[in-house]
Amino acid sequence: MKKVIMTIVVASSILLTACAQVSGYTPTVDPYNDRNANMIPQDKAQCEQLASQAASTGKETAMGAGAGALMGAAGGAVVGAFTGNPGAGAAIGAAAGGLGGGAYKGLSSDDAYKRSFNTCMRNRGHNVIN
Repeated sequence: MKKVIMTIVVASSILLTACAQVSGYTPTVDPYNDRNANMIPQDKAQCEQLASQAASTGKETAMGAGAGALMGAAGGAVVGAFTGNPGAGAAIGAAAGGLGGGAYKGLSSDDAYKRSFNTCMRNRGHNVIN
């Protein structure tokens, strides 16, 4: 039973990581009065790579899933102890906590990616609108 639950948690974390990837996001840059407007495409490519490294979406999602699973297992074991089956409660709690923790960290990594991308473009002298 525990093996099945852990397989579900790992598989779900992988799916959440795939959903959390922010490929395709590009900040809107206003080239008006931009002395470096000709550098926008090159800077976008470089900033995209830097933002990917800064956000590390897969790593953050996996860490969130692991932490959530541990906290969920502890809470589930307590609830399961009251109902007479702490093992089942821990397994259910681990699954629920792993999914929730992975989703939360995946979404916060998405925000970190966008924030890093925008900051990089601004630091290179571009007017970022969003």
